[in-house]
Parts: sequence; C-alpha cells; structure tokens
Amino acid sequence: MERISRPTPQKRPFVTKDQLEAIAAEHPTPFYLYDEAEIRRRAAELAAAFSWNPGFKEYFAVKATPNPWIVSILAECGCGCDCATGTELMLAEAAGVTGRNVMLSSNDTPDEDFRAADELGAIINLDGADMVDCLVRALGGRVPRTVCCRVNPGGSFEASNGIIGSPEDSKFGMTEPQLEESFRRLSALGVQEFGIHAFLASNTQVNDYYPRLARLLFEMAVRLSRELGVHVGFVDLSGGIGVAYRPEDTPCDLAVIGEGVRQAFEEVLVPAGMGDVAIFTELGRWMLAPAGALVTRVIHEKVTYRDYLGVDACAANLMRPAVYDAYHHITVMGSEDVPATRRYNVVGRLCENNDQFARDRLLPPCGIGDLLFIHDAGAHGFSMGYNYNGSLRSAELLLRCDGSVQQIRRAETPADYFATFDDDPRFFALARPRRKP
Repeated sequence: MERISRPTPQKRPFVTKDQLEAIAAEHPTPFYLYDEAEIRRRAAELAAAFSWNPGFKEYFAVKATPNPWIVSILAECGCGCDCATGTELMLAEAAGVTGRNVMLSSNDTPDEDFRAADELGAIINLDGADMVDCLVRALGGRVPRTVCCRVNPGGSFEASNGIIGSPEDSKFGMTEPQLEESFRRLSALGVQEFGIHAFLASNTQVNDYYPRLARLLFEMAVRLSRELGVHVGFVDLSGGIGVAYRPEDTPCDLAVIGEGVRQAFEEVLVPAGMGDVAIFTELGRWMLAPAGALVTRVIHEKVTYRDYLGVDACAANLMRPAVYDAYHHITVMGSEDVPATRRYNVVGRLCENNDQFARDRLLPPCGIGDLLFIHDAGAHGFSMGYNYNGSLRSAELLLRCDGSVQQIRRAETPADYFATFDDDPRFFALARPRRKP
C-alpha cells in the first residue's frame, strides 16, 4: 500500500537535470560532483565568523576530501591542511600547502611521518603522552620550535540540549595531567610555542559546542601558562560542527558560533593577558559535505517484499549509510517538485545486505533510467571508498564557478584494480591499461 508523506522542507540540488544529463553523457555515472562556488562561499562564511581573531586559521581536514584540486581551492581561500598521515602530507605539499599552513594531527604515528612533517615545516600535534619520546627519537634527539598536544578531558561533554559526546570513550588525546606533564617535558627540551587541541564530539547539531569547548581549552591554556611559564600560541578547536543531512534539520549558524567563541575568548584569555592566542579549526565535514553529491542512475527495479531501486553506485562509492546507518537525502532529478508518494529501498550491487543508500524512503515515483542526486556526500564520501567485490572507485568532477565541468579524478579501471599485482606474470597483462577499440 502506498503511503503519503507530510510535506517537509526541501533540499535542492545545485544542478539541474539537463545539466546532469549533459555531464553524464561525457562522464558515465556514478560520479562525485563538487560545487566550487559553494566551497568558496563556505570558506568565506567561516572566515567571517572568526574575523575578530587575527591569527584565525582553518586547517581543512584532508581526510574528508583528499583531492588536490579541492585542497588548492581552499588554499586560495586562506585555508591550510590538517593531515593524519605521511601520504596526506604529500598531497598537501603537491597542492602547494607547506610550512605552518599544515598540521599533522595523527595517532599511533610512525617515525617517518614525524620526520616528513618536520621536513615540511608543519605543526606537529601529539596525540598521546608517549609521543614526546617518539618525536624526540624520530627527529634525532631534537624537537621543533612549535608543538601542539591533543587533550581528552574524559567524562561526558554537554551542550545546551544535553550530552553530545563521551570523550572518555574516544581513543584520541591525552588526559589533562598528561597534557601538563607533556608540556613540562617539551618545554625542557626546547619547545618555545605550544598549542592545545581537542576533538570531543562529531557532527554536532548545536551552536554551543565550539563555544563550550573553547572555554574549556582557554581555561587550560591560562592555567598551564601560569603554572609552567609556557607560551600558548594557539588553541585548535578541531572539527565537530555538523551539517543538516535531513531536510528538517536546522543548519548550524557559524556567525553565532564565532560570536560564542569570541565571548569566551574575551572573558577567559584577554583578562589573563593572552589576547594574542590564535584560534584554529579543522572543519572537513562542514566545509565540504554540502558542496558535493554522489550522482547515480537507476538501472534495475525489483519488487518483492520491498520496492528496490538498483543503482549503478554502491556502498563502495559511499559507505556511510551502510556502516553508520547515516541518512543522505536523495533527489530524483526532474521530480524535485513532485510529491514523494512511493516507498523505495535504494540499493547497490554489493553482495552485502547493508549496501542500501536508503531504506523505506519516500520518493517521487521513479524507475529505470532516472538520475538520483545523493546530497551532502562531499566529505567522507569518495575518501572512504574501497574495492570490495571488485568495485571500482568513481570519477570526481568539479562544477566550476563559470558553469564548466572539470574532471579532477578519473574513474578507476580494471587495470587499476590489478596494478598492485604487476610483479606477478599471471596478472601483468591485466594491470596494463587496455587500448580503447
């Protein structure tokens, strides 16, 4: 039996059906599409929200969307790079982002990554107290002039509407006593500038997460500065500001968030004579998720106990719904204003039952050949892709501000899948790109 949904606020694609059909004629589905104008708009909105802080810097979390074209656009907007591995450091450098514009925030960090960050001139963020010895060993007995440490205060973290995170369940960061001891040891080793970093909650849907976190870290900074005589040069609020994945969600207000952090800054740091402290952020999800979409086409329909729409994308392209049961809104292109009167399960071809982009989702009536626009996939979408069942990663495309479309990563081919077997004669031919007929 068909059920009619109540009207809900709409999410609108940043392209039309005709535009997508034209793109798909040249770049077969599935593909990721990013909106350059929205990326730049969000970067400007964030910068405006923290313009009161002269040292403010957004370190884009490269893990969210590791594409040098995207990183380069953000660099033009004044953003740096938050990297978690040596490979991400390489990507940042290739995009022209170096020196203090790069932050290595990693955990279980191998020595070679510490050395790579040091050679790049990046700020190194230590995740655990034991990492002080690891850093010293990796750098041959010396330490950089600037070092940051990630703290985890434990317990639970509350916002105005209740608990939004449980830091003590997180593997990230060191305890506050460990932070103090690490600062003490690093100061004795010659570190001259310190940073404090914390990541206590993910995808928060409230405006007071950052202000409350900032106040907590500002108070730590004042205490450590007074007790240890160290210079705290910056406080890194990391990520955590979420996006409105559902149409009925209220987006976070960056202007309100920035003002809340400013008030905490004026009330805690300024009276302590620490008004020169810079504020850093690492907003991968907020910066890119709404600026990107996974575009896929319906290629099958099967009706059993459910009405299944089979598409040419799968969880290997976007794993968040399969792994986290995450909601991603879906628009049937060309039916943006058609009532959602049919319930579908939108599924991929993997041999796993969790390969479903939507379950029991009300959509306008649609069928084979229709294009689907899966919203808010610009962060932690392509980057989390994989090759299960021999699935091949899709292309990434960039919708430029002038309306043109640029391929910024080609789709994988079977030759890519077999490339790492290139020393095995049985697969050598498979690993060689085939000539087009």
